[in-house]
Formats: sequence, structure tokens, C-alpha cells
Amino acid sequence: MRLAGFSGAALGAFAAFILVALAGAVSASEGVPQRTSTLQTAVFAGGCFWGVDGVFKHVKGVTRVVSGYAGGQAPTAHYEVVSTGTTGHAESVEVTYDPSLVSYDDLLKVFFLVAHDPTELNRQGPDEGTQYRSAIFFTDAEQRKIADDYIAKLKREKMFSDPIVTQVVPLKAFYPAEDYHQNYLERHPDNPYIAINDLPKIEILREKFPKLYKP
Repeated sequence: MRLAGFSGAALGAFAAFILVALAGAVSASEGVPQRTSTLQTAVFAGGCFWGVDGVFKHVKGVTRVVSGYAGGQAPTAHYEVVSTGTTGHAESVEVTYDPSLVSYDDLLKVFFLVAHDPTELNRQGPDEGTQYRSAIFFTDAEQRKIADDYIAKLKREKMFSDPIVTQVVPLKAFYPAEDYHQNYLERHPDNPYIAINDLPKIEILREKFPKLYKP
């Protein structure tokens, strides 16, 4: 079928022009790096999850943070039992982030240099027990390598005067904590524990890493 008013030769020339234009567009797009928008997750334990949750919620590229438990079994993933320090769980946060906006390396930077003290063994600030230990629960081999390399870098640069005691262990499962623990810092900013132990960390994030901070 021919379009009215066009000869066969004209149609052929027009089609050739379209093919060349499309080829040029594809060629140009090949040289442009494509940004992934697939969200990823990371799980960290660094003391009471209220503060760690609050810090990561102020990191650019982080879309969601959930407080919970990792390192133990499902039947004991309840605050009243975890708080005894006998279940193997650690109070943890599951961080969902956009890797095109923030890297896993950046999350580790916030974890080690803002969210907690990685030199405190089985405690964090006023809280004591294995449930408050420092740990990175990796989800794949890449996360493990990045975490191990980052810790080695911190040691080489002697960022801390005391040894880093952070565990790097595989994530078997993450169990969300009870509803009343979720988004605790934002809902209870006047709580003395929050005001003393956690709100200063958000200010440190804003001052030390302004490119990673979001209000």
C-alpha cells in the first residue's frame, strides 16, 4: 500500500532516513551510563535500634528503615525475650536504599562513623548485652567483601584507638520489631534517652557528611 501523494522512490528515501536516524539514536544512547533504580537492602546492628533507625532515615537515597531483630530464630524474635540477651538476636535495622543515589560504602560510612561506636563489645552507650552488639548482616558475597574491605581500611587509617569488634556475618532472616518500636525517634524526640543518646548523632551526620544528609 502506498501513501497518497508519495511515489515509490520518495517513500524509499523517507524510510532510509528514518532507519539512519534510529541507528544514530541507539548509538548515542549506548554511550550514556544507565542508572539503576532497583532498590536494595542492608541490615546493621549497632545498639538500640531507635537511634540507628533515626540516623539512617536522614540519609539521602534511603527510602525505608525498619527496626527489628537479626541473628536468632523466629520464635524468639520478640522484644521481651530478645532483651534478656539469650536469644542470639541483635537489635537491628533493615535499610532499603536506591544504589543510584547512595552506595553501600556510604551506608557503611554512616554506620561506623555516625550511628554507633564499633569498638564497644556487646554494648552500646548505656545498654549492655549481646543484643546490643555491633554487626553487619550481609545479604550476598558482594556486601561481605565491601564490609570486610571497609573495616580493613578503617584499621589501616587507624580511625579508632580501640579495636573494631564489629561482626560481619550472613543474614539468615530479619524480623521486624513491634509497631511501638518503629520510627521511635521521630515520634518521641523529647524522650530523655533519645535526646541524650540519639539526636546528637543526627547532628553529627548533618555536620560531618552534608552530602549524605537529608532533613
